[in-house]
Amino acid sequence: MKSIILVRHGKSSWEFDVSDALRPLKNRGINDAKLVANQFVRDNGLPDFIYSSPAVRAFSTCKIFLAVFGLSEDSVNVKDELYDFGGENVVRFIKRLPNNYNTVMLFGHNHAFTSIANIFGDKFIDNLPTGGLIKLNFDISDWKDFKKGTTEFIIIPKELKA
Repeated sequence: MKSIILVRHGKSSWEFDVSDALRPLKNRGINDAKLVANQFVRDNGLPDFIYSSPAVRAFSTCKIFLAVFGLSEDSVNVKDELYDFGGENVVRFIKRLPNNYNTVMLFGHNHAFTSIANIFGDKFIDNLPTGGLIKLNFDISDWKDFKKGTTEFIIIPKELKA
């Protein structure tokens, strides 16, 4: 059994004149990431390994999760392949994951993560919102056999707010 946890970066700010890869999180994005990370860690164990897109908004979201998990930045590996909006690079990346990792958390972007959730999960979602998290399970023993699986759960920031 293998599991992928997809975390879409928190809400980013457009108020700065920077390239897409350098866009920072808004305060809402920071707060939403804390909410989702705390909800996740309350109900789940930690992943075997964590990877992040190099984009500032994705890696910043990842660092918030690391803080909640009590992990250092050494616990994450930044991969250019995760700075992907279509999903093809992310799928290729997943198929090359080390088999000693059974549960992997990825921080990245839409439309890639919504597409992957819909193609490889069994619950349709219109959109994985910013700061959203989805866990997919697969009845495989080798990542190269990555195929349709089941959607275990989705955590949406808006649903955690009182």
